[in-house]
Amino acid sequence: MSARIIDGKAAAAALRARVAVEVAKFRVAKGRAPGLAVVLVGEDPASTVYVRSKGKATIEAGMQSFEHKLPAEISEGKLIDLIEELNTDPAVDGILVQLPLPDHIDAASILLSIDPDKDVDGFHPINAGRLAVGMNGFVPCTPLGCLKLLRAELGDLKGKEAVVIGRSNIVGKPMAMLLLGDHCTVTIAHSRTRDLPAVVRRADIVVAAVGRPQMVTGEWLKPGAAVIDVGINRIAGEEGKPKLVGDVDFASASAVAGAITPVPGGVGPMTIACLIRNTLVSAARREAYDLQGGI
Repeated sequence: MSARIIDGKAAAAALRARVAVEVAKFRVAKGRAPGLAVVLVGEDPASTVYVRSKGKATIEAGMQSFEHKLPAEISEGKLIDLIEELNTDPAVDGILVQLPLPDHIDAASILLSIDPDKDVDGFHPINAGRLAVGMNGFVPCTPLGCLKLLRAELGDLKGKEAVVIGRSNIVGKPMAMLLLGDHCTVTIAHSRTRDLPAVVRRADIVVAAVGRPQMVTGEWLKPGAAVIDVGINRIAGEEGKPKLVGDVDFASASAVAGAITPVPGGVGPMTIACLIRNTLVSAARREAYDLQGGI
């Protein structure tokens, strides 16, 4: 068996195109564009690249991009003051504070200070609670992107057995809630799960989000399973050059799985596309505007 490659780049491009169409309609109806504010503290190289990518995607979708680049030594109080300004700014529909933050700033306090209805990252506890009980809120972008890829690949997910490897608040837990919402039977596995390979081998759907390079091998998989690899890990490649790999050993897994996401080019592009999508949804909710585009 040779697995079908789930093309996250193509899926993300299609989603961003649909969002752009809906943004144009929103601008005509409401006389303004949806706005996303991104806050970057310090000059972490990876964070800087992510913020640049998010800003570019926002503008390409026809939205307003508000970037706030702050010095690493800014106080927690001043950062919260900025967030409170953004909470009350009518031009801002979404607020994203890029993580990680410097050690002297408590990330939990910062995330709590964001208006849950502008929390397009979906990290606020109120949005986590809304997801858990099936209310409308914002879902973290990575698991939302994973769900969209699975629906596109498999269609109806009802009754399928899913294993999520990883229990983080950002990916693992919300991913499990989303799969439950689509009527899957869900197991959350982690580093202390007994006989993890046997647990994974039961699954029709495997979502690997554990942060361990190439941990999941083909021997762990049920033949024909759909595999979503969330991991992004840098390892030494040929001649010592850095190489990006996922949490799944792609070579062995693709020989067993029915469908699989590559790293890079799988889940990653969907994360930014879903951020743009969430910003549009936020604007529509705040303006009581009915979205018709099926995003």
